[in-house]
Amino acid sequence: MIHSTAIIHSSVKLGENVSIGPFCVIDADVSIGDNCVFESHVVVKGKTTIGKNNHFYQFGSIGEDCQDKKYAGEPTELIIGDNNIFREGVTVHRGTIQDKCVTIIGSNNLIMTYVHIAHDCVIGSNSILATHATLAGHVHVGDWVIMGGMTAAHQFCHIGSHSFVAGGVIAFRDVPPFVMLGDDSTPKGINSEGLRRRGFEPETILQIKRAYKILYRSGNRAEEAVEKLREMPDASPEINMLADFVSNSSRGIVR
Repeated sequence: MIHSTAIIHSSVKLGENVSIGPFCVIDADVSIGDNCVFESHVVVKGKTTIGKNNHFYQFGSIGEDCQDKKYAGEPTELIIGDNNIFREGVTVHRGTIQDKCVTIIGSNNLIMTYVHIAHDCVIGSNSILATHATLAGHVHVGDWVIMGGMTAAHQFCHIGSHSFVAGGVIAFRDVPPFVMLGDDSTPKGINSEGLRRRGFEPETILQIKRAYKILYRSGNRAEEAVEKLREMPDASPEINMLADFVSNSSRGIVR
């Protein structure tokens, strides 16, 4: 399952049934789980831990040093979960000591062609980053997020779970959970269709719509909106998650 032209360091830990294609380079301190597939010309470096059933297409650069002038060769890390797809030309960099020294990608994500995931990013699970999506350093992306093609997220931005970011948009502020960010970088309602597809009950979706009105259409400041969200009768866990996200936002939310 390992092509004769692949270069694999003697310290690499390989799981069962791993396939490594032509001209791949797997450096020291890399651990690869069962059933992973590496097409041709994939480079994996640094202290990188990869879970099971991940598929890396050609010309990917995984676990490389970060593009941060402060980085001075400190030992940092990349952790990848299970069942992810990394399409052609994806770049993922390790963390820095200025944060928690680690970049983390969860499970069941589709990372399309030429996506860049910078140092110290944290990606949840079941998300889609479309072609040429670019995450600056320290960006957090929740679960079930869709980021359209050519999107970008400014450093330290948080993209909440179940949100949708339209193609070509730059997020300079945090995008709350469930919110759709339109092509003019302003909120356009909640991601109702995505929630329905994921099995959310109609009552829950309706409550999230009411919460969106409190946050965006009632003239409330963020602090006032959080108070009113917490006062909603029979608030679901989703409403509490939205309130917590807005309350903890350090960059401020998109408006």
